[in-house]
This record gives sequence, structure tokens and C-alpha cells, in this order.
Amino acid sequence: MEEKELIEKALNIEKIRCAAERIRPYIRRTPLLRERSMDERLKCRAWVKPEMLQISGAFKMRGALNKILGLTQEERERGIICSSSGNHGKACALIGKMMGIRVIVVLPEDVPKAKIGDIERLGGEVLIGPRIYDERWKMVREEVAKHGYTIVHAYEDYEVMAGQGTLGLEIMEDMPGIDTVIVPVGGGGLLSGVATAVKTLKSTVKVVGIQAKGNDGYVQSMKAGHPVEIELTPTIADGLTARKPGINPYPILEKYVDEWISVGEDDIREAVRLIAAEAKLIAEPSSSVGIAALLSGEYKAEPDENIAFVLTSGNWDIDRIGDILCGGTGIK
Repeated sequence: MEEKELIEKALNIEKIRCAAERIRPYIRRTPLLRERSMDERLKCRAWVKPEMLQISGAFKMRGALNKILGLTQEERERGIICSSSGNHGKACALIGKMMGIRVIVVLPEDVPKAKIGDIERLGGEVLIGPRIYDERWKMVREEVAKHGYTIVHAYEDYEVMAGQGTLGLEIMEDMPGIDTVIVPVGGGGLLSGVATAVKTLKSTVKVVGIQAKGNDGYVQSMKAGHPVEIELTPTIADGLTARKPGINPYPILEKYVDEWISVGEDDIREAVRLIAAEAKLIAEPSSSVGIAALLSGEYKAEPDENIAFVLTSGNWDIDRIGDILCGGTGIK
């Protein structure tokens, strides 16, 4: 079987629909909100998908649930482990609390304190590792070798991708006439699922991936025509750092994503302010890069273009968000 056929078998609209049925009792079906007050600034017809209203405060609940609900009893009893910038870890911890599963989360040393606190309050066990992704995964593999935990990968796992794809399914059900879907990208699991759902249901919808400048491994890889590894720079969009593309997401995104954009720090901060001022939602910086792409002019919309912005999460230190809303940098 060719690689293309293997991928289509591993992730397709049927698997996403099955995931939607599986996770339905446990998640919140977030609305697709028409935000007319943002039209003038963004120069389009703006819609937002506010996943900060999700049960765990982020879209990650969808994929983690689909994966964990499919584990055997033996796998659940051994416990699960993940590496996370925070939101995936919080989702796993919440599911662990709901289902009586031990959860270990490996977090980077510079993770916002709010994310550590959220995970620990839910009963998750936190291990702190380097910001460098590969170094944290060494820790994960060592823990698995010692204790036999089951890995719940944030973006390389097709079951996780299928769960994230339920978000795209909901967008298309709520607004079949949508023209463009804009999605923040870190490891690529969310966009893989959303793009598969959206493009399968309506191939003419444009799908756009957004990253933070200096942390845009996918943007640079797509320009090069093959996966490349970059040096990362500090960013307030801490949930989107991507030194290199995910192995499994890359061919999916190469197939389905129409445009790739990276945005700067000041534009991300301005997007956080606009979302709070007009949509009355508290979005963490990683969640706001899609709005930043239009504010900066990196993405130029048509006046009548119906654009769905995925607002991925709201789990950030509230004092840092408050600093941004008051005109500060949000950097401690």
C-alpha cells in the first residue's frame, strides 16, 4: 500500500465522524460566533470558534479524549504520559481525573505557571524539562521504559488528529458557506484534523496555517518543499513553537493546506486585545495568531470573505494577559 493510501486510511472523514460520536458526551460543542464588530478591522466577515470555552479551556480535550477512550483497560491501569506546552497536558489530566487514570505530564521549564497549577489541581503529576522538544521526549521515553506508561502524543497520533478534526466538522455543520478556515499551528495535529474534515466536506474552502515568526518550522518547510529544522526564538505564542514539522502531520498538511503565514509578536498582542475588546473573549497569544495575520496584512481578505478563526485556547497567566490588554508585552 502506498504512503498516500496509508495516510488516508489512518485519518479520514469517517474516523473524524466516529471521533465526534465517541467524545460527544464529554466535550462542549463550542459555537461558531459571527463577530460583526471585528469586520472593519479585519476587512472580512469574521467568525470565531472559541475553544477557550472548551471543558479544559482548549481544543486539546478533543484529541486526548478520542485517544484515551480507545485505550484498553490494561493501558489505562498502567497510566499515561505526555509531553506538552500545557494545554494538552491539562486535557490529559482532566480526563485522568474523570476516568481514574494516572497522568504524568512533561512540561518545558518556561511554561506559564497557570498551566502547571491547572494540571496539578486536576491530579496530574508534573515533570519539568528543557524547552527543547527533543530533550523532553527523552524524558518521556525514559519514564515509559521504567513504568510502562502509554504515550498520548499531542500531534503525531492519528487518533488524536481525528479528535481535533471534530472541530472542523462542527465549523462546516454550523456554516456550510464558510470561505476560509484559519488555524494556529504548533505540532500540526489540530490543523491535520481540521484540514482533513474541511477539505473532504468542501474542497473549495481555503485552509490557512498560522505560526509565530522565528518559530515557524512548517512555514519554512513548505517554502523549502521538504521538512527542515530551524532555530527557535522566544515568543509569547508559547504553545506554537515548532522547530521542525511533525512526521505524521507533514504529508497531510502538504496535501490540504492552501497557505502558510507567520506573524510577529506585536501583531499577536494586538490580536489578543482585539479579541478581548470586540468578542469579549480571553484568548492566550497562541490562540490569536490567525487574527494577527489579518491585522498585520500578512493575509489579505476579500471584503465579503467569510473567515472562521479558530481560537484554540485561553489557559495563560491572567496577569500576563492583563498586561497585554493594558498595552504591555506580557513578558515576565
